[in-house]
Amino acid sequence: MKKKVVLAYSGGLDTSVILKWLSVEFDYEVIAVCVDVGQNEDYSKVWQKALATGASKAYVLDVKNEFVVDYLYKGIKAGAVYEDDYLLGTAFARPLIAKKLVEIAKLEGAEAISHGATGKGNDQVRFEAGIKALAPELKIIAPWRTWELKSREDCIAYAEQHDIPLTVTKKDIYSRDENLWHISHEGGNLEDPWQSHPESVYKWCVAPEKGPDIPTTLVVSFEQGVPTKINGESYEPVELIQTLNKIGGQHGIGIIDIVENRLVGMKSRGVYETPGGTILYSAHKSLEKLVLDRQTMAFKKTISNKYAELVYDGLWFSDLKIALDAFVDSTQTLVTGNVKLKLYKGSCQVIATQSANSLYSEEFVTFGEDDVYNQYDAEGFINLFTLPLKIKSMMTGKSLATVDADESLFESGYSEVDLENLYKKDVAI
Repeated sequence: MKKKVVLAYSGGLDTSVILKWLSVEFDYEVIAVCVDVGQNEDYSKVWQKALATGASKAYVLDVKNEFVVDYLYKGIKAGAVYEDDYLLGTAFARPLIAKKLVEIAKLEGAEAISHGATGKGNDQVRFEAGIKALAPELKIIAPWRTWELKSREDCIAYAEQHDIPLTVTKKDIYSRDENLWHISHEGGNLEDPWQSHPESVYKWCVAPEKGPDIPTTLVVSFEQGVPTKINGESYEPVELIQTLNKIGGQHGIGIIDIVENRLVGMKSRGVYETPGGTILYSAHKSLEKLVLDRQTMAFKKTISNKYAELVYDGLWFSDLKIALDAFVDSTQTLVTGNVKLKLYKGSCQVIATQSANSLYSEEFVTFGEDDVYNQYDAEGFINLFTLPLKIKSMMTGKSLATVDADESLFESGYSEVDLENLYKKDVAI
């Protein structure tokens, strides 16, 4: 009886060749698993191609709702942004894909899982970290780290040799990853960071300057940190993301061109389109500013950075990330309300926020008298707040007050005539 291996299968050249390679070189029974996290694919054709290439069985798993609810919403609540720019589109999807591969491997009694990630990228780590966390007993096969095929041309030759069905299309110079949250573009002329990316790279967004001349205003509603409505209308999770992607894409929202630090130690340059995610992150951040206190907001910023790093590094199932989820959820109990945004030629601007849990009070911030804030109390507060400065000055004897004002001004380059004119000006004012 043949041993079984579960293959993360996309239907593209690489994974089709891997499917045949596992069967020919190792005599494996290959079970192809395509995990739908929102790729724009004809999954009936992907399924048929897997079987035609030699898979004993093929699964197509629609996990888009799970992707939004259990992964994207967690990221939104955490405010996780890698290196201040990247909204983690690929990184959010990989642990879910790994989880599904493990589930099928256990269901089918497979001894191994194989993936098509290269030996230079982050995805190999993300897939394997997830697999090891959930099923450490499973063997992992990463062909790009071991086989003799070194290029696209090698793969095409192997496919032709083994009668693997190939779809003939115009070669795209970019390597892309697409899911419900984003689409990324790498490779080709993008590998030169001094070369501006061409407008033709965009798939979801218009070029910002070509967006409508009239801005779009919309209202996004949240309940405990989770987006639920657009302009007062309730949406299911997947539909909400898709709707905001469409609206944001029409205005060129969420395009970034960045150089990032890969986990494996090298820098890479990529162009990302995340229109809906950019709208949601902007709205959520603004609402938090309205309802969270200063200390919680400051500490959560630290947590957000660490959370993003863990997700980027593939440590979704780590104890620390799970513990951070508990902290994040505790901060979101009051993050309920509405945020109004204006979208215009690549700009996503928050213009109003509203919440029953708002900590903002017009009565308290006004210059007029109120029953809560006694302005005289500020004197004692300032005396205590500045006490370390006062004590240091007294102990060291280096108070600026001991420096003659005229002497200080002369040392700064002023002449006696300058000083005389300066003083006269002050008096006149």
